[in-house]
Amino acid sequence: MALLTREAEEKIVSLLISEGLADANLVTNIKTQAEAAGKQVLAELQAQNLITEDMVARATAAIIGVPYVELKNITIDQDILSKIPRDASARVHAVALGEKDGLLNVAMVDVTNVQATDYLSNLINQPIRVWMSSDRGIREVLDQYHGDFSGVKEAVEETNAEVAAEQANPNVKTIVQDSPISKALTTILSYAAKTKASDIHIEPLENSLIIRCRIDGVLRKIMELPKAVAPALVSRVKILASLKIDEHRIPQDGQFTVLVDGQEIDLRIAIAPVTWGEQVVIRLLDKTGVSMEIEKMGMTGRALRDVLEGIKKPNGMILTSGPTGSGKSTTLYALIQKIKSEEINIVTLEDPVEYKMDGINQTQVNIDAGLTFASGLRSILRQDPDVVMVGEIRDSETAGLAVQAALTGHLVFSTLHTNSAAGILPRLLDMGIEPFLLASTLNVVIGQRLVRRITEKRELYKSSELETKGINAIVGNLLPQDKESIAKVSEDLGYPGLPVKNEDHYMLARGVNSKETPGGYKGRAGLYETIVVDDDIQKMVISHSTANEIMRLAKEKGTVTMRQDGILKVLSGITSIEEVNRVASDLS
Repeated sequence: MALLTREAEEKIVSLLISEGLADANLVTNIKTQAEAAGKQVLAELQAQNLITEDMVARATAAIIGVPYVELKNITIDQDILSKIPRDASARVHAVALGEKDGLLNVAMVDVTNVQATDYLSNLINQPIRVWMSSDRGIREVLDQYHGDFSGVKEAVEETNAEVAAEQANPNVKTIVQDSPISKALTTILSYAAKTKASDIHIEPLENSLIIRCRIDGVLRKIMELPKAVAPALVSRVKILASLKIDEHRIPQDGQFTVLVDGQEIDLRIAIAPVTWGEQVVIRLLDKTGVSMEIEKMGMTGRALRDVLEGIKKPNGMILTSGPTGSGKSTTLYALIQKIKSEEINIVTLEDPVEYKMDGINQTQVNIDAGLTFASGLRSILRQDPDVVMVGEIRDSETAGLAVQAALTGHLVFSTLHTNSAAGILPRLLDMGIEPFLLASTLNVVIGQRLVRRITEKRELYKSSELETKGINAIVGNLLPQDKESIAKVSEDLGYPGLPVKNEDHYMLARGVNSKETPGGYKGRAGLYETIVVDDDIQKMVISHSTANEIMRLAKEKGTVTMRQDGILKVLSGITSIEEVNRVASDLS
């Protein structure tokens, strides 16, 4: 907001007092102090939290005689927002709101800045109508810009021009010194980073190129480009990842780091030949956007207690399992964060090192150089570690070494690809681990999946008859049976405000669908199940019991399964039945 004259400031203060938004006596005292110190009264009132920035902006708008708009929790359509380029919006602190009668409604912080309004009107070649908003409100809307794809459009146009020129004269190649393909790739990466995408898929079709992003675990198409852009875009990725640009017959893997909006993001690149060209999958590893607190990831109640007890032991194995992309590595990082201390030596062996952590000795697997999980594990056991984390147990040799490490006084963390916690035990037996060794080294095993979280903007509805029956069939025995037991059961299970078991209906939540929150979801939470390998479970392992038999015993001992965890999270308003069914329909 522009520096106010004393007269304008006095009018605003008077208005705030007359509306009952500020205390007259306090204002008088602060005014005396501010004038003595040569400061603005409004600035001092805000500094002492007696008034807010929004209150000042609203009062200023009333004094000046312009309409005011509150931008908190307002989502603006991207088509409207992009009428003013983001850099211009940020420069003059103004955002587009919508069009009416040929005018573009624009919210600004400093509505008295005639130069800024003229600049915007000339920039968009359209008359504008000015509204006033607070600086905080403008910043919130600026965060809604998901991507200015002008660089991609420019790349398409220039690439089409190059292709046309080459077709006209095949013997002459057009060389562009400053190709916009780099800007196009940067724009796509920036969009993925802002939307918290985990992967970018660049997929060639017969006549076009599809760009999709995996956001909250679900792939979404963000654009379709002409096929002519594909070679240049794929080559640019290969150059950045130090891959062979003239190799199109075999898969290639690489990695590089980019700086997007001031944040370093590590990228893992996988390129493979497909029918219509080369497919590129880019995994984004943005450590700034990941919570390293196991409680915030969704682990609660019995599962949390089991895991925290397991990591307190001086030796043994903590194993987590789940499909690709289910957050296994993030769980291990969160557990490592729990026990990290200057008193112990923690060494990891990863492929790749996804999140760099201070105070941890992290080693990157390099198969080309002969550094595999097995050979690396042999090496790090000679480095006097107290805790060892192995990114993944992929073969019998690595499994055997991990068990030996646990037997010789180390606490070992690792992951396996199985469908459930109980599936870990027969999987390790299949790898050739002796049952008695496995039984004596495992502390706790974890199974996990990820579901999308319902947004804060939500509505409640009554469950259908079918949904009610399904809920009761899965968690009816866990729910409070009467009002008196709600607090105790909710605390014991770790899910706040569980309802009493009901044969009629339950009140469930669903998020409000919008461009910012497709399907009414934003962010993800984990579904977990844990099995403590106690004496009874050890006997079952030694007798080669199946995963189903082990899980049956674990449930009798109080284990909450992933599917049950999911339904309890539905009743707590964290996710939806559709999400739980999407990721855990194969589980009992």
